[in-house]
This record gives sequence, C-alpha cells and structure tokens, in this order.
Amino acid sequence: MPKAAPYRLTWDSEQEVYTLCDNSDERVLSVIPDSQEWFAFPANITSFSFCGQHGQLTIRQEARPGGGLYWYAYRRTGKRMVKKYLGRTLELTLAHLEEVAREIAASSAFHSKQKPLTRDPSLEQAYLSSPAPSIVNEALHSSPKSKPVWKTPAFLPPFVGRQQEVAAICALISRPEVRMLTLWGTGGIGKTRLAIEAVGMMRTSFADGACFVGLAPINDPDLVIPTIARALGIQETEERSLIEQMQAELHEKHLLLVLDNLEQVATSTPTVEELLLACPYVKVLVTSREVLRLQAERLFLVPPFTLPNLNELPEYEVLVRYAAIVLFQQRAQVVTPAFHVTPANARAIAEICVRLDGLPLAIELAAARIRLLPPQALLSRLVSRLRVLTGGARTLPTRQQTLRNTLQWSYDLLDAQEQQLFRRLSIFVGGCELLAVEALCRGVGDQTTDVLNVIASLLDKSLILQDEQAGDEPRFRMLETMREFGLEALVASGEIEAIQQAHANYYLELSEEAEPEWEGPQQAAWSERLEREHNNVRAAMQWSLERGETGHDWELALRLGVALRRFWQVRGYLSEGRTFLEQVLAKSAGIVAAVRVKALIALGHIAVIQSDFDRVEAACKESLALCQELGNIAGSAGALYLLGWASWMRGDLSAARAQLEQTVALSRQVGDKTGIAWSFMHLGITAGRQGNYATGRTLFEENLTRQRELGNKRGIAFSLCCFALMLVDTQNDLATVRSLLEESLALFREIGDKWGVASTCMVLGRAVLQQGDVTTARSLAEESVRLCREVGHRWDTIQSIAILAKVADAQHDQEAALALYQKSLDLAREVGDKVMIASGLEGLAGVVATRGEPVWATRLWGAATALRDTIGAPMPPIEHASYERATTAVRMHLGGNAFAAAWAEGREMTPGQVLLARDLDTTRQQISAGPVAASLAKASHYPAGLTVRELEVLRLVAQGLTDMQVAEQLIISPRTVNSHLTSMYNKLGVDSRTAATRFAFEHGLV
Repeated sequence: MPKAAPYRLTWDSEQEVYTLCDNSDERVLSVIPDSQEWFAFPANITSFSFCGQHGQLTIRQEARPGGGLYWYAYRRTGKRMVKKYLGRTLELTLAHLEEVAREIAASSAFHSKQKPLTRDPSLEQAYLSSPAPSIVNEALHSSPKSKPVWKTPAFLPPFVGRQQEVAAICALISRPEVRMLTLWGTGGIGKTRLAIEAVGMMRTSFADGACFVGLAPINDPDLVIPTIARALGIQETEERSLIEQMQAELHEKHLLLVLDNLEQVATSTPTVEELLLACPYVKVLVTSREVLRLQAERLFLVPPFTLPNLNELPEYEVLVRYAAIVLFQQRAQVVTPAFHVTPANARAIAEICVRLDGLPLAIELAAARIRLLPPQALLSRLVSRLRVLTGGARTLPTRQQTLRNTLQWSYDLLDAQEQQLFRRLSIFVGGCELLAVEALCRGVGDQTTDVLNVIASLLDKSLILQDEQAGDEPRFRMLETMREFGLEALVASGEIEAIQQAHANYYLELSEEAEPEWEGPQQAAWSERLEREHNNVRAAMQWSLERGETGHDWELALRLGVALRRFWQVRGYLSEGRTFLEQVLAKSAGIVAAVRVKALIALGHIAVIQSDFDRVEAACKESLALCQELGNIAGSAGALYLLGWASWMRGDLSAARAQLEQTVALSRQVGDKTGIAWSFMHLGITAGRQGNYATGRTLFEENLTRQRELGNKRGIAFSLCCFALMLVDTQNDLATVRSLLEESLALFREIGDKWGVASTCMVLGRAVLQQGDVTTARSLAEESVRLCREVGHRWDTIQSIAILAKVADAQHDQEAALALYQKSLDLAREVGDKVMIASGLEGLAGVVATRGEPVWATRLWGAATALRDTIGAPMPPIEHASYERATTAVRMHLGGNAFAAAWAEGREMTPGQVLLARDLDTTRQQISAGPVAASLAKASHYPAGLTVRELEVLRLVAQGLTDMQVAEQLIISPRTVNSHLTSMYNKLGVDSRTAATRFAFEHGLV
C-alpha cells in the first residue's frame, strides 16, 4: 500500500484553480501545475497525492523491470487497490491526471454502492476554463461508448497576441470544404501553441472532441497511424487492419485531429488523407515546417510576431502592447519576477525582438537571459544569436532548448542538395532574386543543381520566405536567425570564399548592367531594383575592400564604385558612396588604368553635389593627368564637365562657360550624346546667372530636346527644374513654371530621386512665394531642407533656407528672418557660392533696414553689388522691385551723402567683413587705418575676437550639445564644427569644452 505522500495537488472548486501544498506544514508552494517548474518538480520527489475533480489518487514513481523510472496512480476502493500506469514525468499533466482519476472512478462504481459518474456540464465548463481561459483540457462525459475525446496539452502561461491568427484558423476549419489545414512555418515560430489555442476556441464545434497527437519523437512514417490510433484508444482487431479499424470507428465521428510536427514523417500523409476520405466528419489540423502537398491540404502560413518600426518607434504606451514585447516581459518575469518593460529599456527590448525576427521561441530564450544580462547588454551580444539563445527548460523537447537545436532539426531533414543550396543562400543579405541564386551556382561551377525545384522545396519546408512580387523576378529571403545558422554551415563546408566571390561578381555585373540605364527610359525600374538589392551590394562592396586588403587587385572595388555612382546620387547615399570611393582610391593609388579615371570622376560627381569643390578639383586634376597619359578623351570630357559644374556653383561664371564649352567639344569627338545634353543644361544655368536669359532659354530648350531623345527621365526632370528656376528669376508666367515643375516632380518621384524632389520643392517654393502664398512656400521650403539634409546636398539647402527667411520677413518676423539669412549666408560662405552670398547679403540688408539699422543695411548692399560686379552675375529681375523700394527708403532716411558713403564703405569690404560692420564710425576709422580684416577683428564687440559663428558654436556647446547636435542646429558639417572649436579654443586659451563653457558663463554669453 502506498505511503502517505509528502505533497498534495488539490482542485479548489471555489477559486477554480489547482494548488500544490506541503503536507508537513500545509504551506502552499509557488509551483504552478503544467508549468516548466511543475515538470521539474517531480525530479526531487517520489510521490504526491492528487485530489482532483474526479477523485483522489496517490501518485508514485517506480522502477520497471526493464529499467527506467515511471509514474503510477493508486486508488483504494473498498478492499480493492486500483493501479494505473501514467508514464514519464512529461505525461503528468492535469488533463492526464484528471482522465485517470475519472476512469478509475467510473470502473470502481460497478464494485461499490456508488452510482456511476454522470456528466456535469457546469463542472466540465469550470475545468475547461481553469486555470486560464486558453487551456484546453479533457471534457467530462457520461457514456464510455460515446464520450468525446478531449486530449490536448495544457499551457498555463497566458497566450500572447495572435488573436487574428486564431480567429482565421477557426474560420478556415469551420468551412465545410476544408478538411485538412496545415499551420506552416519555420521552427520556433509558435505553430504548436497556436494550434492548441485554436482547438480551445473550437471545443464546442466538434461533438466528439479533439485529439492532439505529438509526432516529434516519431521518425518512422509507418508508426504515424499506430501513434494516432493509440492516442484515440483504437486497437487493431483480428478482423481488420489498424487503418480499417480507425476508419470504422471514426466514420461517424465529428472529431478534430491535431497532428503536431508532421514534417519528419511527411511520407505518411497519404494514409492520413485516406483516413479523411473514409471519415467525412473528421478534420485534421497539422503543424509542420514543410508543405505536405496533399489534395485535401489547405495552408495557413504562421507569421512571426508583428514588430515595431525602429526608425519610427511608437510611443511607450503603444509599444508595450506589441505581442513580442509582452511575451518578452512575461518570460523574463519567470526568471526575474521584478522585471518590467519601462520607458528606459523599451527601445532595447524592441530592438532585441526585431533582431530575433519576431520568432516566439527566440524571444523566450532571450528573455531567459535577463537574469544575467540587462536588455542593452543582451542586445549587444545578439550579434551572435546562436551562442546566446540557449538554456531553454529541460522539460522542453531537445530541439527547443536552444535556437541552434531548433534550426539543426530543420536542417537535418534536408537532403544533401537542399542543404547545399540552403548554405549558399545564406550569403545573400536581405533576400535575393531567383536569377541571383542561379548565377551564384553557375559562378562556382555548379551546372547540375535544379535551382528552381530546390528553392521550391526549401520554400515548402519554411526555411526561406518568398516576398511579395516586386518585379518580374520572384524574390526570396531568410530570417536573420536562419541566415546566421546557414552562414556557420557555409563556413564549415569550406565553400565560403568561392561563394563570396560569386556573390560579389554577380552584383558587380548587375550594377554595371544598370549603369547605362540611368540615362535611359528604364531608370525607375533599375532604381527600384538596386534599392531592393542595396544590402547585397553593400556586402559586395565590403568584401571587395577586404579582398584588396589581403593582396588582391582593386579592380572589382573600383568598378563597383564607378557603376554605383548614379545609384548613390539618386537614392541619397552620397556619404556612403564617397566613403567607399575615397577608401578604394587611396588604397589603389599609383594604378594607371581607365577604371581609376572613372572612379575619380565618380568621386568628383559626389563631391560637387556635396559642394566640396576643393575635392572636386583634386580628383579632376588627377583624372586629367591620367587621361593625358592614356589618351582618354571621354575621361577628359568628364573631368572638365565637373570642373565647369563646380565653377558656376562657386560663382566663377566665365571659367564655367569655358570649361563646359570645352566639354561639349570633346564629347562630340567621342559621340557622347549624354555628355553633350548635360553640358547644355549647365551652360543654360551659367547663362542665367550671368543675366543672359535669352541664351539660357535657348540652351535649356536644346538640352530638353536632347534629353527627351535619349529618354533620360532624370535628365529631363533636372532640365525642367533648372529651366523653371531661371523663369522664376525672370518673372515668367507662373502657369508655365508650374507646368514645368509638375512634370519634373512626377519624374523625380517615379525614379525615387530625393535630391531632385528637394530641388523641385525649392523652386516651386520660390514661385508661390512671389504670388504671396507664404504658407505653401514655407511648407515646400521646409520639405526641401529635410530632403537635402537626408541626401547631404548643401546648395539647395542654402536656397531653401533663404526662402524660409523671405517667408519670415513677409510675416514681419524680423528676428527669425535675420537668423535664417545668417544661416543661409554661413552655408553659402562655406560652400563658396558667390552668387548665393550676394543674394544673401541683399536679403539680410532688407531685414536689418526694417529693424532700424540703415547704415549696416547700406554697407551690405554695397558689398553685394561689388561682389556681383566682380563675378559678372547681375541681380535677377524678380528681386528688382523689392530692392528698389528698400534702397530708396534707406537713401531718403540717411540722405544722399551718408547713403553714398556707407555704400562705398560696403564695396570695399569682403562678405565676412561687412557682416561685422554694424558701427558706422568704427568701420570708417578701420577702413582709413589699414587692412580692413585685421581692424574689424580687433573692433569686434565679441570677447576674445570671436566671430559670429564661433559665438553661436560656443553658446550651443555651453548648453551641452554634442558636435553632431551643434552641426544639425546650425546646418553645418561636424567637421566645420570641429574647425570652429579649434579656432575658438586658441582664441580663448583653453583646451576643453568644460573650460570653454566656463568662459561663456563668466562673460554672460549664455
């Protein structure tokens, strides 16, 4: 007879929960039945008592004659001792214990005065809903012959998220034509848990119940039917085979059969389908990592958890409702009860969930590490997910105890050819097209792999995903957790170097194939295609650098830089492209080759867009020298084109015209129609800046004709935009301007050119401002500034800020207008654009005149006029009226002599000097005394001779801003901020930010 058990598991009917007590002191233990802790608990005991809803049992662990420890249930009924086999520890679920208690109670009723148990619907409902609504346990029924089967695992942790998926599964299963539904997805994505929850929601839909059959331990397909039969309590007879017996017994049953982890015994599925055909009211819910390919099968792809957008992270209150975040907190609290998601750690946890692809198993394993690693520390270690995500509960199947085991399980089910292609696919970053996979295999000399069919098989086995069709070619990708495993396997196979070479070669070929298309009608398609492949292109770039560092030639890297230049321009990756080109050119110095010429010109293109004219000149100088050595006329034309572009942007209009005309001549020699067309556009801009508007119009019209003949959408768009800008400056009809800009904007948006969109917004802003629509002008200018900052284009930023200054002036906000004009002028001076400097001085003069500083305003006008005379760039007609009004008013206020004197003083000053020349007497004295720059510096009313810009930098530094934040605030580069700091430290005689901050406070500058 069993001894008294030290522990007691009891059903509390009032609270409708199970509690575990220590019989020695009646202390309630914190172990929750059916939890991971529960299954670990019996390892330390040999017996306990169970007082359930259907009777009392004593549960004991005993050794069997064949070896091993197993659990048995005992119950005394009168003089009889009933013994029932339970199984191993993992089978000690509440559902199983209640089932055994009910069976013993029912059989004992025939040997006692007790009546047989009858079905109690209220008791059944109480049991089914405890201890949590999502737990599905066995129902109670009266008749042994017709009792429904309710065999599903019990999960105590609350079900997290996925209510829509559960509802969709239930809806599909409820449809009459759906007989078999496969929950299909990668390992660790939560298929089993989702299936159990769905069964719980449908427990009233199947009169004869539901039966869950776990098939993970089964490797022999012939054992599938016997395993299902055993779960259903069906035994083979002498008259019938087992499948025939099952068909007979289930023929009239309304039953839901749940087959979990069917992938490794998928060849058994025709027998399952045969069972369905013979049993019209039976339905099958399958979980599998692989599509079964049966006629009766319907698929439901189980997705990962929905994840937040890290670039636009939701508010904390919204973020903590994401299922992935909820699951992380829930599992973290198992090991660290005090853990909570807070505003301080929420972003790190969101990044962890994103890094883990929203895979529930991976999130659970990561959360289990919280006891040792805080969220930020855990995130930093997820560079190697497979090493970190271990330590799942011992009671879980081995394949779920580590992420690596889960992935290994799937990998081991593949045949050799599938494993090889799976490994190779891991080299792709962010997915790939089918064409890329085929090229990769050819690149390593593999002509035998049937890529299409093997890809289809990997897709069916949920090891890869297919993205929505984005082009003519299907596109596939791996979850990053799966990809990390694949890369490890690729390294272990010894194929990694050959695969990297083939990968880089393919994306070089793709980039070079795209290069001529940037000047043709297929620009938009190629722009989108390369954007989709950007991560792969980056991987190829990085590998080409590493390859060069190890002693190989730099040709591949140089060719990549050349081919990608237009992509970087159009999509706004200028800094990325420039960094790459600078690295490659520096490390390949001394190479005399046509590809280096092209790389230097590519670098020059990016530098001119970034208004780094010194770098443009250096790159073009080297390029021209190489071209002369190589006899490369086309390369010489390219270098001269860039020099002409840079010249007009700096205000050196005569040089620009000469260089661009020479470019046209050389381009004609080599038949470069594209080069001629672009040169005409820049000649048109140059003519407009020189005030030769009729010539400019002719050049723009010629350029547009050529660009349209070439089908160059980007060329057409820029020509329309620049033409419209000249027309705005000449006060042309706004309807004509709008028509040009609308076409330009549509083309830029079609090809995804952020710089072009920014330019068009800027020009349209100028146009509508002249019509008095300050609200629209402001909106357009702000959008232009935002886009310019994204792509790193400073020239359009200058013009857009100047528009914002004009808007502020029109709204009588002189303080804002003054600050904006100063920002615009600072940028223009950094860039060196003399035309924009002159325009900025004129705009600033109008504002300071309104503020009651007529002398300074006059000096500003005088300096601007002198600058325009020097560079041969007259004021655009659109500015004449406001200029005349302002200067006339100031002349009347000061008187003719004083006005003329201040004007003359301004003409003698540089832009930097005139910006400091606010005091009339001091300035006149400085000019007569000697060098203006030195005198003005000494007379500055700022301490230690600080400039206006240095003072702005000092004030922001004193407020605690970083160099990057100061740069963003002042719209300058971090390198310029550093330059100002160095100069400021020298003037103040300090060597740290702390000392500079102290100086600012002591002198009342903040």
